[in-house]
Amino acid sequence: MLLLQDGVLAFLSAVGLTTIVWVFAGALLHAGGRPAIPGLLLVLPLKGEALAMEADVRELRRVQGGLPGAKIILADCGLTPDAQALARYLADREKNAELIPAGSLFPNRNEAKKT
Repeated sequence: MLLLQDGVLAFLSAVGLTTIVWVFAGALLHAGGRPAIPGLLLVLPLKGEALAMEADVRELRRVQGGLPGAKIILADCGLTPDAQALARYLADREKNAELIPAGSLFPNRNEAKKT
């Protein structure tokens, strides 16, 4: 019986020591945080009334939190005036967000079709 108790105690000690080393190494290696990805664009194309725009921007903001350095782009692909005003407001409210016309995303796209 004493041998069984010693075996269980040794096992629990090994598991505890391994857990402590694992937590310490994880904290040490992740101390710098997530690396920033410069130039990463989260593009949301918007057209018409864009009824789900606020929810979509909120979801992009949540995703952006896990991707430091990412920028939210609201691409105006033919918004109504009211929806465009809302998009402008949302872009101004966000820290790394911008409302741009869809044509400025790919400026040379029409030239490529002509050739």
